[in-house]
Amino acid sequence: MTEPRERLRPISGGALTLWGVVGLVGGWLLRRVAESWWGTAPVVTWLQPLALLLAVLIIGVTAWSTRRSIAGKGERIAPLYAVNRLVLGRACALVGALIAGGYAGYALSWLGIDGDPLAGQRALRSAIAAALGLAVCVTGLLLERACRVRQDGPKP
Repeated sequence: MTEPRERLRPISGGALTLWGVVGLVGGWLLRRVAESWWGTAPVVTWLQPLALLLAVLIIGVTAWSTRRSIAGKGERIAPLYAVNRLVLGRACALVGALIAGGYAGYALSWLGIDGDPLAGQRALRSAIAAALGLAVCVTGLLLERACRVRQDGPKP
């Protein structure tokens, strides 16, 4: 008699929330710590949101091609590659939640600051980066879901 196999469950919303909250607190504290230690806060350039946009595009195309392959509409992929993509999707979802929270916390730390002429710029760019971090999280979840296979045969 064969033992029933343990199924890998999709990543939980609780784990994503936890990573997002950790990022939020870390991003909010970053400005205060950087100003007290180095006298100035980090500048958010357009490079950070553009890099996140590139990551979203790459992960999204990978999710789309994986979905097509597993659904049988494209070239089949080896099981090892499917597992690698599953792990990539889970990692991107967790890191995307952390990044989204971090940039959101950094953006929030600049609200109400009138003395710094770059405060509005830093808040806006951080908010855009937070939205793109959330997009990384969502495309990571899509990649993870794309790796699901149908259960053939009777259910126990």
